[in-house]
Amino acid sequence: MQFRTLKDIVRLCEERSLTIAELMIEEQVKETGVSEPEVIQQMADYYQVMKEAVHRGITEDTVSRSGLTGGDARRVHDYMLSGETSSGSDATRAMAYALAVSEVNASMGRIIATPTAGSCGIIPGVFVSSQERFGWDDDHMVLGLFAAGAIGYVIANNSSISGAEGGCQAEVGSAIGMAAGAMVEMRNGTPEQAMHAVGLALKNTLGLICDPVAGLVEIPCIVRNGLGAVNALAAADMGLAGVRSAIPSDEVVDVMLQVGRSMPSEHRETARGGLAQTPTGRKITEELRRRRQENKN
Repeated sequence: MQFRTLKDIVRLCEERSLTIAELMIEEQVKETGVSEPEVIQQMADYYQVMKEAVHRGITEDTVSRSGLTGGDARRVHDYMLSGETSSGSDATRAMAYALAVSEVNASMGRIIATPTAGSCGIIPGVFVSSQERFGWDDDHMVLGLFAAGAIGYVIANNSSISGAEGGCQAEVGSAIGMAAGAMVEMRNGTPEQAMHAVGLALKNTLGLICDPVAGLVEIPCIVRNGLGAVNALAAADMGLAGVRSAIPSDEVVDVMLQVGRSMPSEHRETARGGLAQTPTGRKITEELRRRRQENKN
């Protein structure tokens, strides 16, 4: 693609009077050789899967096969409807929807990795809740996904989106940055504001470890998706307000890579450190092993 950095995206958008989404669509067409309508339709199909996952997580039983998680999205959604939330209904709705998609993932449902399965709830949570709030049509949301994809492309190629390589900052952190930048664009912010939002979001997750209890993408992954959606909205608001990342966003991406490489293996998806090795984490792991052994016998 013509861009390798977030700065490149801003420059190209300004030089050619394009939005981030328009730039990404052009590049995707060139990269794949697929026509523009087909590229857009494929993304539209992805967005339908996201909306379906949100709906399922809010309305159906999504207890995971392990039995460890499920039902929290509905609890948070019901709490939002009470009108007594501390963070406000918009943030709480995004949180509930992000939890919903993550719980669908844990219950072996159909999701879109954004950018990974472990961070699958953040972008749908932010997008679907914002669509309901602002009354945007699906076409607008699809353009937002292209903007998020451009940001994710840069992060993936200059740092990492893998928890096994860079910790949870690489998965949940990247998703928060993608959602924040896309949200700025969807609300008519400039490409420069969007990229500052990305940097602000990523700075807030630097050093976040990947420590899945029993090696499953459930605890604490699902809760991190819910809280990540709220973080993305906050970073987007900072960007739209004119808050700038004092450290250029591309440099923040570089630091993500450095921090990920510095993490001990115990904190990179191995379940050998962090929450996975707390007394309760070990107890859960042993109980699941015992049940698996019984099922084999």
